[in-house]
Amino acid sequence: MKKLFLASLLGSTIAMCTAAMAADDLKTLEAAAKAEGAVNSVGMPNDWANWAGTWKDLSDKYGLKHIDTDMSSAQEIAKFAAEKDNASADIGDVGAAFGPIAVKQGVVQPYKPSTWDQVPAWAKDKDGNWALAYTGTIAFIVNKKLLHGSEAPTKWADLKTGKYKVSIGDVSTAAQAANGVLAAALANGGDEKNLKPALDLFADIAKQGRLSMSNPTIATMEKGEIEVGVVWDFNGLSYKAKMANPDDYVVLIPSDGSVISGYTTIINKYAKNPNAAKLTREYIFSDAGQINLAKGNARPIRAEHITLPAEVQAKLLPNEQYKKVTPIKDADAWEKTSKALPQKWQEEVIINMQ
Repeated sequence: MKKLFLASLLGSTIAMCTAAMAADDLKTLEAAAKAEGAVNSVGMPNDWANWAGTWKDLSDKYGLKHIDTDMSSAQEIAKFAAEKDNASADIGDVGAAFGPIAVKQGVVQPYKPSTWDQVPAWAKDKDGNWALAYTGTIAFIVNKKLLHGSEAPTKWADLKTGKYKVSIGDVSTAAQAANGVLAAALANGGDEKNLKPALDLFADIAKQGRLSMSNPTIATMEKGEIEVGVVWDFNGLSYKAKMANPDDYVVLIPSDGSVISGYTTIINKYAKNPNAAKLTREYIFSDAGQINLAKGNARPIRAEHITLPAEVQAKLLPNEQYKKVTPIKDADAWEKTSKALPQKWQEEVIINMQ
């Protein structure tokens, strides 16, 4: 009994010391970040996953000034590599497939937030170079008023016979568009190594003259250019909420299958404000930071460990829509396939456009 008590006491003491050390480390990090006074981001605009709330909190709590330059995942990594010691960006947000690419290119530095153990193993790099802060599932956003007599599609198969145009965006640069292709492949018997079912689907749509080159964004939606857009669920929900007539739009997960992935922050190896970047990641993975993302309709990676406010939970799509959602099972294969996708898209899809 004494040994058991001593072991328990020792364990409690170690845990208390570890917690104290972690608290001291965070205080040191906060002080260093405040001294830097700013954090500059790429690919983290205000209207994406409610980054606006995060930047406001970092300003209010720590006095950090902030500037973002919006760009694609591939462009972010290229920027880090090109600027090196003349870095203008401290942190970026990229699609899951681009986290390992950034590591291989040697343009990132690690930081594990204090909630690291609550991030699933599949959603993080063991060394702390990247970790998904929120998940996204490929969805449709449909402007019901522009369907030319067609019913709103509820599955990928519906896209083959509709009269509407389908917009997926630029698969050569945008993680959202590339994952849209993967989602269509998974729903039609393909996988991370085999995108042919999706390429065939979009080639057929292109032959019918219904593949739109417009990128699904708030701007193109407001102009009436998007009839059916392939987007992340959180983007679709955010766009719908900001439309003049939200009831004209429906956002849904295709019932015949989709892919769930996510986005990870990457901290620039050459960051001028490295401590502010690390504190930003720390905050993003905190309860408050995770709730901020949910306010932007993104599903936080630590959802099982936090309680979302009822009004925030109500903004998300119902759980039953995610029954046929599949995570990326072979990240290495998807990395290779996604790199080859732009050329295949050009050769097998774009060539068919009327």
